[in-house]
Amino acid sequence: MAIQILAMKRNKLFGYGLFLLSFVTLYTGCIPPQELEVITTIDLDVNDSLFQVISNLQDRRALEALLPFLQHQQPTYRYLAARALGSMDATPAIDSLRLLLRDPVDEVRAMAAFALGQTANEAALPALISGFVQDTARRYGYSQRAVLEAVGKCGDQPTLEQLSSVTTYRATDTLLLEGQALGIYRFGLRKITAPVGTRRMVDLTDRTLYPASVRLVAANYLARFQVPLDTFTTTLVNTFETTTEANVRMALAIALGKTQRELALSSLMGQYARERDYRVKCNIIRALSNFPYENCRNLVTEALRDPNEHVARRAVEYLLENSDPQDAAQWWRFAKEGMPTPIELPLYRAANRHLPAFRVETRDAINAELRLLYAGSTDEFDQAQALLGLAEFPWNYRFLFREATTTTSPVVQTAATEGLLQITNYGNFDSFFGLSSRRVKRDLASYFVQLIQTKAPGAVALSAQALRSESIDFKPFVDSVGLLQTVLDALPLPEQIESYNELSSTISYLKGAAEPAPKVLAFNHPIDWSLLGRYGSQPQLQLTTDQGTVTLVLWPQTAPGSVANLLQLAQEGFLKGKAFHRVVPNFVVQGGSPSNDAYGSMDYSIRSEWSPISYDRAGRLGMASAGRDTEGTQFFITHSPTLHLDGRYTVFGQVVEGMETIHAIQEGDVITDAVIVPTANK
Repeated sequence: MAIQILAMKRNKLFGYGLFLLSFVTLYTGCIPPQELEVITTIDLDVNDSLFQVISNLQDRRALEALLPFLQHQQPTYRYLAARALGSMDATPAIDSLRLLLRDPVDEVRAMAAFALGQTANEAALPALISGFVQDTARRYGYSQRAVLEAVGKCGDQPTLEQLSSVTTYRATDTLLLEGQALGIYRFGLRKITAPVGTRRMVDLTDRTLYPASVRLVAANYLARFQVPLDTFTTTLVNTFETTTEANVRMALAIALGKTQRELALSSLMGQYARERDYRVKCNIIRALSNFPYENCRNLVTEALRDPNEHVARRAVEYLLENSDPQDAAQWWRFAKEGMPTPIELPLYRAANRHLPAFRVETRDAINAELRLLYAGSTDEFDQAQALLGLAEFPWNYRFLFREATTTTSPVVQTAATEGLLQITNYGNFDSFFGLSSRRVKRDLASYFVQLIQTKAPGAVALSAQALRSESIDFKPFVDSVGLLQTVLDALPLPEQIESYNELSSTISYLKGAAEPAPKVLAFNHPIDWSLLGRYGSQPQLQLTTDQGTVTLVLWPQTAPGSVANLLQLAQEGFLKGKAFHRVVPNFVVQGGSPSNDAYGSMDYSIRSEWSPISYDRAGRLGMASAGRDTEGTQFFITHSPTLHLDGRYTVFGQVVEGMETIHAIQEGDVITDAVIVPTANK
């Protein structure tokens, strides 16, 4: 038997001394040990009484009651119990899950590895490594893949370096390669990187050697994390220009930008001219932020008129972040030349941000026109954009406060408050306001306290953030901490959990106390099993929007509580008239906010239902949240792979028809109808 053993370094947490851990790769010629015949089928059925029992225990976070199911004779229930532990703090169950890594069923071992990784605790590392070593004798891949990924969620720097050093996996060892890449990626999410890991991920993007699934993870690592890439410029350019998969190309575009090399810029600009996938074009524009503005200006100016609105919006965002002051007046002229409203208003914002201080008449004209556009619009999302444009000139702070306290639109109120928050973070606040600086700070502090008193979810959350600004010390101007505490005590839960946590943090900050732990919501909304039984094992939800119809298949076997919740909302008509309040080009569209401003929820919350299913493709349906177990009514649908959401946001469905509609949706587009299509039960 040919075996490679990699010695792992000291495990600092447990005082094992020099504790050797092994990663083992098994090659051909080995004979698996003889095993007794066992049941190996995983059969998930939401109508099964024990499926419901385990799901209810998961919902109630009843860890101790779940543990006996880890030893159930049926692998389905061992699998479900392990999955349940992956959605809660399962640190006390590490020893029990460790035993499950010896399970005869590959899917059960894989789920145990997932749950161990979700603990994010180094105490799980010895169990994972031991499980990997034992698993090689079984010659299964899924559990090994899961273990390697889980190691990235709880391992240390030496573990990363050992994992990254493995180069003996063959091109056909897809699951092992995926596991290695995912492990390195998960380390990166924890801000643990190493040159050997980056080198390995660059190698894994090679289209001639490795499967697309591996290259996707490797490219996303190179795009997401702050690792030096300049020495790999030539390799990345070659890979970017020869790779055909858009999902890989869009990530490599971001990675190329980080090299900041002229060769990379030339490649990005050349490929932009040929590119047909709007998502890749969006990422190329994002990547240009790493290069001198004057070299990118013409391409971005051309992109402003791209027929795809996402590309045009991304171009405006580039200008907002990078424009030279000498071009600010030009963006104002462009805005006045009849650009589409979603582009027009952000162009005004870019002009207002970058206009030189001495262009007083031009600035007065820009702000006057923004106020007219605001007053003349009947679209609350356009009004919100106009207010954010006005916030780029900080002297508009009184106007923003007036609108925040007089409007009847939560969208407008939240935008006005966001504008005030933006002003507190203005880079040259003191020099801009000069001798009036202290008075303006006092005014703003008073405004934020008054907005908190409104108890409006968005106004409370954003004002609380503003009062603990890193740019301005508001402590000398806030003498009403007791008043803020009164508001905190009156906030309804769970509807305003996000606002509650923000305000709680601000009160502690103003008192000079330690940061409080986030409020933990009690279980308050049981799963409606009769509803799930009524609509079948794979119900579909058809959403009719301003841009067309999209059909989603829902996964009750994966996330029964989330599916039942969305079905209930659709059945009651809640979704009709709700806007997609957040649209990020080449990321997500998000809807389901009760007030369309992204804040607040209904008078209940549902539980996080995390699983190993990845956000590795476009069209994934997920639940928005403000932290574990804070989900309610807001959901999102992805434009492209978003691996950083894995294991942190419930995934519970997939677009099966109408992905072009998802790509067309813009901020403010509305759901006009929601129809449930039942399917037969198993």
